Amino acid sequence: MKILFILCATFSIIALATITIFLAINGIPFIAKIGIKDFLFSENWGPLNTNPTYGILSMLVCSLYVTALSVLFGVGIGLFTAIALYKFVPKKFVGIISYTINLLAGIPSVIYGLFGAEIIVPFLQDYVSPTGVGYGIFATSIVLAIMILPTIVSVSLDSLRSVPKEYYENALALGATKEQSVFKVVVPSAKSGILAGVVLAIGRAIGETMAVIMVIGNSPSMPKSLFQSTRTMTANIALGAMEMSGDALKALIATGVILFVFVLLLNLSFSLLKEKKEKR
Repeated sequence: MKILFILCATFSIIALATITIFLAINGIPFIAKIGIKDFLFSENWGPLNTNPTYGILSMLVCSLYVTALSVLFGVGIGLFTAIALYKFVPKKFVGIISYTINLLAGIPSVIYGLFGAEIIVPFLQDYVSPTGVGYGIFATSIVLAIMILPTIVSVSLDSLRSVPKEYYENALALGATKEQSVFKVVVPSAKSGILAGVVLAIGRAIGETMAVIMVIGNSPSMPKSLFQSTRTMTANIALGAMEMSGDALKALIATGVILFVFVLLLNLSFSLLKEKKEKR
């Protein structure tokens, strides 16, 4: 059994190392070739033009907007849902609601994309968008917020339940109300676990592809409105991977390097923050 565990751990390490080496060998030399300034800080994306350009700034900005807005929606709804399930929803309904939310995690992303394209986009186009365009950052953020809900709710709820019951009971004994005990004692005690859920949600949001392609519009232009056809980095990679070759394909791999570094820095920051808090 010990050997099996070692083999599984070794496989995981090899898989990560292989992906890292692949991205480094194919992506970093390309970035060095065209210059990081022209790659990261140029809006001009035209890898198949006569004079090709490889600027990903518009897609980088779009990815950050979509991720930030979807996490804002998702954390707001997910955290309060977890708190409600923790102490405010009758116990006989907690299991049903939790099961329903967890089912969302098993729905294929293409189904979310269809839901967004057929329901959310037309609704925004007819009733919300000032430009009459339903596609864009806002629609994508709503779809992604729904997709990351199970992660935020489940991790946050587990974190709340891991807080010793004595914290809550002692707060009540000191005269605090139920709401005060939860929001001022339990939630702060569980913030490390809640933050872990947020980090996982950010990783899911910035890495999602299929659902995003179906509601973002896919025009590689700098986003100037929430209701405008634009494109994320992951969507750009997926749309071009099957038809591009040579430097154009390397540009997509280099985009993957940027995504990889972003997620790596995100996880590293969380680990350092957690370690710092534990030392206190």
